[in-house]
Amino acid sequence: MDFIPVKLTLFLILGILVGYYYNISLWLATGLTSGFLVLLGISWTRKNILDNLPFGFLSLLCTICLGMMTVALTLPENSAKYYANFRLLTEQYLHLKIQKILKANNHNERYIANVIGIDGTAANGRILLISKKDSLNPEFIVDDEIHTLNLIEEIGLPLNPHQFNYHNYLEKLGINYQLKLDCQDYFISKNPSVTLFGFVTAFRLKIKSGLGKFNFGKDELGIIQALLLGQRQELSEETYTSYKNAGAVHILAVSGLHIGIVLLFCKFLLKPLERFPGGKTIALIITVIILWGYAVLAGLSPSVIRAVSMFSFVAYALYLNRPTSTFNILALSMFFILLTYDPMLLFQVGFQLSYAAVFSIFWLFPKLQQYWNPENFFLKKCWQLVSVSLAAQIGVLPLSLFYFHQFPGLFFISNLIIIPFLGVILGAGFLIIVLVLLDMLPEPLAEMYNKLITLMNQLIAWVAQQESFIFKDIAFDSVQLILSYLLIIAIIYSLAEKKFKNILAVALSIITLQLWHISSAILKSRQQKIIIFHRTGSSALLYQKGISLEVNCSDCVSVKNLIKNLKVEEKIQKVNYKTLKNSYRIKDHSLLILNNPQLSFHKLPKTEYVLLSNSPKVNFNRFLDSVKPKSIIADGSNYSSDIERWKKSCSKRKLPFYHTGEKGAFILEIE
Repeated sequence: MDFIPVKLTLFLILGILVGYYYNISLWLATGLTSGFLVLLGISWTRKNILDNLPFGFLSLLCTICLGMMTVALTLPENSAKYYANFRLLTEQYLHLKIQKILKANNHNERYIANVIGIDGTAANGRILLISKKDSLNPEFIVDDEIHTLNLIEEIGLPLNPHQFNYHNYLEKLGINYQLKLDCQDYFISKNPSVTLFGFVTAFRLKIKSGLGKFNFGKDELGIIQALLLGQRQELSEETYTSYKNAGAVHILAVSGLHIGIVLLFCKFLLKPLERFPGGKTIALIITVIILWGYAVLAGLSPSVIRAVSMFSFVAYALYLNRPTSTFNILALSMFFILLTYDPMLLFQVGFQLSYAAVFSIFWLFPKLQQYWNPENFFLKKCWQLVSVSLAAQIGVLPLSLFYFHQFPGLFFISNLIIIPFLGVILGAGFLIIVLVLLDMLPEPLAEMYNKLITLMNQLIAWVAQQESFIFKDIAFDSVQLILSYLLIIAIIYSLAEKKFKNILAVALSIITLQLWHISSAILKSRQQKIIIFHRTGSSALLYQKGISLEVNCSDCVSVKNLIKNLKVEEKIQKVNYKTLKNSYRIKDHSLLILNNPQLSFHKLPKTEYVLLSNSPKVNFNRFLDSVKPKSIIADGSNYSSDIERWKKSCSKRKLPFYHTGEKGAFILEIE
């Protein structure tokens, strides 16, 4: 906290959080920033009126406002030409340009596209483009320009509790709408303009095509593209899961580890230049150009931008040959990225994990080396690798538990296996890419490199198979996240300086964490609710009572995937599966499930809630008159035409109608 860049970065983050969560308008943020900048200028030029204390205070306030203004400028709706600000509910002529290719799913190809025109008027903004997989529907490439009359749709919220919120994820990327295309819905411009991203994508495709001429395995080719080109679309789900379970998934994302190795290569190769007058400056310029060139080649992902920014500062520090704080470098790189590139990166999981890992390495690695510094060369190098891995895992542990609810126990083995050879793998990989582009790659070298990647995959797969060391389904909420970081900080300070106040801080952190765990467990044990899931084709009714869950369904196999996150988030310890019945009574609430057309209306009991399932062929108006329910629920097992008809009947009677396909799962809290 003694370093000015650290303070400024923390207050910039505070401003970004305030601007996003309180939706500060652009005019207010700009006005506040301008006002504080004027006061800051007065404080700087007229020190006889305002002393240094107000200058520092004004600087921090100005930084907060700057963060708020940056968020407001980034939000697409604040742009006058944002396509959604003047779009109509009717068909419009859209002109789109493909910006990024996303990983496809089983049914659709997915892309991020820029809207460059709407009804002949210049527009801007990003949109999620979904193209149906079809032999008649070609895959788009970056820079393709598409013309269509299709309707823009809102991106739906998750329909079941604790599902991944894709809407929220895309919103933080500046994407609020989607567009679905079929083969007859559009045409592609013949001569689209070329952008830097399109040029780089074509260059990557050329590299991929060259590699495809050799006998690289599918998994090996996917790893090569991930390691060297930052493209993980070709990775199989099995390979990615193995690396994740082994605690080595960070290797697949081009990040600080990779950029650091590239910097070392540059320093080694350009060392002779330093002997000439001005050679050191030329070497610095070439190094920075190579680093940012590699960042562009790797797709300018958040982890790449963060790493290249930080190591550009490192390269400059090496050029000056002055002792500088690594925390200054880290803070400056974060400040630079959030202020000039995209403040919404702050909310991305990868960005958070990257900075948490690097900060933890900078802080903890020297301390771990002080505890033990073996004289034996082999032990020393092994301990250094373990220390780096341990420091990084300590830093990301709370975030990993919060976002992924699992922890790989053998992460240090994976890093001991891979990190020593990663420099060789990257160096050989860059050499192979150059030789491929020159059409000079020898077959034996390609085969040797393929075997090296195969060996790495096999070792990672072996580590991942030790399932007893993979701790999964760990319930961890946001309060535990904050308290865990406070505990880690307190423990590190108490180990560094065994003072009473530090030990007291550790004890208080542990007690607070335990009290929160106990209180949340008590609250969960008292909770009771009925949940009707939204599922296409079948019905599922859940009754949660404390840490127990009763699942009533007609097809329970497919329900297991839906309740996986629910079990973790709600800390469920016991699950019972039962066949769906026709009626239920839980405390004072009664529920009738109407899915049998043979039911006789006069035999049905009076009921509070009615669940319509599998589009029952009944006279709905007669049913309502006979049973007189208080509320109607229709889940995803019904035909849309029937749902519209039932909705109209309920509207005429002013009877509440709940469709899970529109409003999400029906949840009834029981007192």
